[in-house]
Amino acid sequence: MSKGTLYDNVWDRHAVRELPTGETQLFVGLHLIHEVTSPQAFGMLEERDLRVAFPDRTFATADHIIPTADLARPFADDQTETMMQELETNTREHDITFFDPGSGAQGIVHVVGPEQGLTQPGMTIVCGDSHTSTHGAFGALGFGIGTSQIRDVLATQCVAMSKQQVRRIEVTGSLPEGVYAKDIILKIIADLGVDGGVGYVYEYGGEAVEALGMDGRMSICNMSIEGGARAGYVNPDETTFDYLKGRRYVPQGEAWDEAVRYWRSIRSDDDADYDDRVRFDGSALEPRVTWGTNPGQGIGITEPVPDPARMNGAREATEQALRHMDLRPGQSMQGVPIDVAFLGSCTNARISDLREAARLLQETGGAVDDSVRALVVPGSEGVKQQAEEERLDAVFRRAGFEWRGAGCSMCLGMNEDQLEGRELCASSSNRNFVGRQGSPDGRTVLMSPAMVVAAAVNGEVTDVRTMMDGD
Repeated sequence: MSKGTLYDNVWDRHAVRELPTGETQLFVGLHLIHEVTSPQAFGMLEERDLRVAFPDRTFATADHIIPTADLARPFADDQTETMMQELETNTREHDITFFDPGSGAQGIVHVVGPEQGLTQPGMTIVCGDSHTSTHGAFGALGFGIGTSQIRDVLATQCVAMSKQQVRRIEVTGSLPEGVYAKDIILKIIADLGVDGGVGYVYEYGGEAVEALGMDGRMSICNMSIEGGARAGYVNPDETTFDYLKGRRYVPQGEAWDEAVRYWRSIRSDDDADYDDRVRFDGSALEPRVTWGTNPGQGIGITEPVPDPARMNGAREATEQALRHMDLRPGQSMQGVPIDVAFLGSCTNARISDLREAARLLQETGGAVDDSVRALVVPGSEGVKQQAEEERLDAVFRRAGFEWRGAGCSMCLGMNEDQLEGRELCASSSNRNFVGRQGSPDGRTVLMSPAMVVAAAVNGEVTDVRTMMDGD
């Protein structure tokens, strides 16, 4: 087993005891909740006449089903209104901080946590959402948990977990123009497989990762779960500290200096032992897209769609995916018509994502093709406000994008933002499962925000580098 990694260091500092099951009881530093997976857990507390053990370590927001077009109350959808009322009641009765709509802090839980400075290095963080791995970008251990575990954490501030192995993933070199963090993680998942990380947590490093800002690091850690890993993280460094300094919930003054000293101490040792190591050449990457129905079914934009006959052990799955996506073996993804362009999600709806997308539109004078319905959904009210202060919203609107409020939106289609029928969506989100975006027949192609812009402007999947070259 690994030794001296950040994962080991943080795990050992939060271990309370070994349980008879062989699992470890871990103390949880931060518990994030939202409107969909928490009501049942609070109901279980009420049945047992229990209170929340550490309300000061629990924070709530609304994101999964919150409308992004009209926030007038009561919400048009009865279930949405009911869930919101449940969250409002539960947080009020248990004295939990709730970042509600209009507060300036509401948004996707994995955007809000870092933005508010709640997410900090060396923490154990849990949430009833699989993409809690996002928070590992800060050198934290972020785990998605189920409803019964949410109950346990609310009641005890602890969770039972089994320790995993650690795989070190190094991405070397410098990323070429038109290649982003999203392309890195899509490449990793395609090569290692959607089940390749089972039994592991992923530690990301190397020059290409270290050169990324925190937004890019969050994009990579966010999709660790799509590769089967239990969590993913990046060791904290000056980029991490610069991002956190001065944020709302971060220590100030002398406490800040003390915190930074601690954060440095939990980094992986120079001579740490890993259970596995993998290396990728970041300088050899190109923009990537998915062609199938899971995030591992992806290719570089200049590569052909695979032939099922050459897919060892995956022929049937490949054939099924191609049928659903209406694609042929050997076909290029370039030129595949799209119906919808979605720029959003906890993977790619932060301010740097919107800045880069708006930059491309402004520099090229591009406008959304008449055949495309295009949405921009900021990851939080904070991101939305920042974007509007920088007039990015005007760039998007002028180009033909809809400018929406903060929320998960079309990533999972639990609100009104959904695909219709056989529509194909160029999406900056994290999952392309059948039915993921609201329609059982809908089709999703995952890509970076810049690639979404290129697809929206051209009405088809496009190599964004052609826009950057002025071709």
